[in-house]
Amino acid sequence: MTKRNTQQRRHSIIKLVNEQGEVSVDELANLFATSEVTIRKDLAMLETHGLLLRRYGGAVSVPQEMTQIASEKLSLNKQAIAAKAALLIRDHNRIIIDSGSTTSGIVQQLNDKRGLVVMTNSLQLANAVHELENEPTLLMTGGTWDPHSESFQGQVAEQVLRSYNFDQLFIGADGIDLNRGTTTFNELTGLSKVMAEMSREVVVLLESTKIGRRIPNLELPWDVINVLVTDDNITQDAVDTISAHGVRVILAPFAN
Repeated sequence: MTKRNTQQRRHSIIKLVNEQGEVSVDELANLFATSEVTIRKDLAMLETHGLLLRRYGGAVSVPQEMTQIASEKLSLNKQAIAAKAALLIRDHNRIIIDSGSTTSGIVQQLNDKRGLVVMTNSLQLANAVHELENEPTLLMTGGTWDPHSESFQGQVAEQVLRSYNFDQLFIGADGIDLNRGTTTFNELTGLSKVMAEMSREVVVLLESTKIGRRIPNLELPWDVINVLVTDDNITQDAVDTISAHGVRVILAPFAN
């Protein structure tokens, strides 16, 4: 099998694990013609997202009942967070919705808004906005397609964004560093920073389970973030710490 990009390889690994029940690092390294170090990084990432369980020398599939329960809870939490965030949007606002599974939930909340202008760097989100009955004005960044984030990135996207100004940015994150701000596994953080720069209000959407994750790449520092929308399973200490940075914390009901 020829080498594939990271996103394609990880999708293939998930498929193999689910089909076979178990895979080894050595087997995957040979299959994808890459190093065992790369495969271990893939497995670590996939385990972080609950898509498999690592075992010595490889990985096994997640039991179906665990996957279904976790998926349902995660989906409900993301929907609740997106619904809370959408309450911040007023008619005729000019907004950016960044790519992401949590931010995508905002789109279905927009049908009762009028006169919106919506910018996105995600094809999936653009299609969803296009289907809305209230027909918001849809803008896309263009740029270079990044398969890891499944979104457009790069200098062209940044230049397009700088041609506009926006009322709000709605953006997710892979994690939160309570001292620094939002963090991400993706090293391409330039567009996120420009999105924040061109928006009067920056709203971060994130599940409380991601708070305190140790991720090296800082995406947005606290001084550019205005609002954090998360679920009410967050600890009070975390709320106090985030609020101390001047960030308003809005809580959505956590799915038990």
